[in-house]
Amino acid sequence: MTHGQRMYQRAEKLFPICRSLTGNGVRETLRIISEELPELNMFEVPSGTQAFDWTVPDEWNIKDGYIESEDGKRFACFRESNLHIVGYSEPVDKTVPLEELKKYIFVQEDQPDVVPYVTSYYKRRFGFCMSKNERDSLSRGTYRMYIDSTLEPGSLTYGELIIPSTEGQIPEEEIFLSTYICHPSMANNELSGPSVAVELAKWLYTLKKRRYTYRIIFIPETLGSIVYLSRNLSTLKERVIAGFNISCVGDDRAYSYVASRKGNTLADRIALNVLGYHTDNFLRYSFLQRGSDERQYNAPGVDLPVCAISRSKYGEYPEYHTSADDLTVISPEGLQGAFDVYRKCILGLEYNRFYQVTCLCEPQLGKRGLYPTESYKGSANAVRTMMNLIAYADGTMDLIDISNQIHAPIDELIPIVERLVDEKLLKIM
Repeated sequence: MTHGQRMYQRAEKLFPICRSLTGNGVRETLRIISEELPELNMFEVPSGTQAFDWTVPDEWNIKDGYIESEDGKRFACFRESNLHIVGYSEPVDKTVPLEELKKYIFVQEDQPDVVPYVTSYYKRRFGFCMSKNERDSLSRGTYRMYIDSTLEPGSLTYGELIIPSTEGQIPEEEIFLSTYICHPSMANNELSGPSVAVELAKWLYTLKKRRYTYRIIFIPETLGSIVYLSRNLSTLKERVIAGFNISCVGDDRAYSYVASRKGNTLADRIALNVLGYHTDNFLRYSFLQRGSDERQYNAPGVDLPVCAISRSKYGEYPEYHTSADDLTVISPEGLQGAFDVYRKCILGLEYNRFYQVTCLCEPQLGKRGLYPTESYKGSANAVRTMMNLIAYADGTMDLIDISNQIHAPIDELIPIVERLVDEKLLKIM
């Protein structure tokens, strides 16, 4: 089974769960993830906890919800799709005429066949989500509005996985990966990120050498990142050298990059290098077009070196935040592509050092078995990349810079670097 197939199966397993900002759906999602990542730690942050300018709200859980006509026909049934109930809806059991009912129904006017995703986290209300066509088909009469939910003191839940460096570096340096687990049944917007993050974590465990420690978090979007920063900011600012917000990474239509606020961090540089060499015409977005947790990680005073790599970016594909964002939107191939890009970024960061050649002029590669011993027109082509790397390894350029300078993907330079270091022709500065 490929990485892509495993990630798709993971998304299938998580798809039915009703997640929100808080609640049992988040816990169940983390429990399932922990079956694959047993070292995942889960944290509960009580309602009422202050996190900078925000407060953790009451916990929301839901059992059922629907609209019922006089003849017993039901519409907007929660058990058919958890998108039918506005997230964080208060409980209600009330019968009203059609005109009043419509005040509580949300539709997507420009997409009449889909159910929109709607929430109301910070203002108490209730509501239902339907397709415009279904709403317009409702006949005159009275309807029962029923939502069986609870809003009461509880907690916000998040997961954190620390995969330690094998080198025991002092000071400790970290790569930071963040993804969210707070939306109901939407495939690309919700489940592609955690699916890829889990697969990356499992792959990281297989590496015999890890220069960096990896901090991977599974959080509710926005408030979860704010809460996490409020509890870990000093450590993150001290240790994180590069980070990525992993979101909307499951389809196979495009690759997208959202810059950090500064646009020139180590994360930006490796993302642009890998995307530039391994994707066709990726879409480049500035920080002005941000929209996920990169907003919080780049906030003034936080200033973490975090950017985002997506497939079709949030807000830019037609199924976004609707019932159409189902399991047909993502694919094993799309997930595999995102995984491969992130894996290349991580490996590039692992090997991104300043290297200096150890001899003056070109080294004699032939006696080390690194160069053809017969010289003829074109014989040097096979080692041209190696020679170019050596030519720029003067200790002032890191491997990303050299890769960009000699027009060779960083992942192609890694085995060359390893060989030259083994032969003591390169030293790490």
